[in-house]
Amino acid sequence: MAETITIAGRFNGPPNSGNGGYVCGRLGLLFDGPAEVTLKKPPPLDMAMSVARDDGGISLMDGDGVVAEAGPALVDLAIPEPPDLETARAAVQHYTGFGLHAFPTCFVCGPERRPGDGLCIFPGKVAGGDLVAAPWTPDASLADEAGGIDPVHVWAALDCPGYFAVADVGEAAVLGRMAAEVPGVPAVGETCVVIGWAIGGEGRKLHSGTAVFGADGRLIGKARATWIKLQAATGA
Repeated sequence: MAETITIAGRFNGPPNSGNGGYVCGRLGLLFDGPAEVTLKKPPPLDMAMSVARDDGGISLMDGDGVVAEAGPALVDLAIPEPPDLETARAAVQHYTGFGLHAFPTCFVCGPERRPGDGLCIFPGKVAGGDLVAAPWTPDASLADEAGGIDPVHVWAALDCPGYFAVADVGEAAVLGRMAAEVPGVPAVGETCVVIGWAIGGEGRKLHSGTAVFGADGRLIGKARATWIKLQAATGA
């Protein structure tokens, strides 16, 4: 039987396509260890896509079209010191997405999503620094069959904070490439701290780093990402 991946409608980024980090996680977790995923086109929702394996790489296919390509990766990042939970909670007050958001129903960072439906990660600027940060408390709806948080949701949590670290307010930009390493997962109900920071950019490409830390300060996941600007800031 052919191997397929279907992105359920719940896990959208833009209204009609999959959240980039979640889709990258679905593909990246097919590897044993860190992986890099390049998104080639918007991943469709509620549609079975075939998985093609070739020479150590994996492609996600929508018919004859390539949705994404993935392979093993080295995620070499200098990770900044994370703020404490109180500081991360205070940073949420500066979350620009509450006032202007290109994709307000995004599974990860959409202000129109609620706990138990979306991840509700709302990263804002940390006072006196260059980081964005937010708390994240994964709920039971994110658990796998064993009762632990499915690591695909750590990949998702590593996605959007990178956008808010590099993009202008309300700017439409989508994830183009993501390399992540997820050495652990949080427990259901464990309040984590998620951070994002700018790495650089050129032209329409913006580069970010992100990390997730558990309640005890352990590193749960880290990622570097490339974002592609689509248009100027809008109120959409």
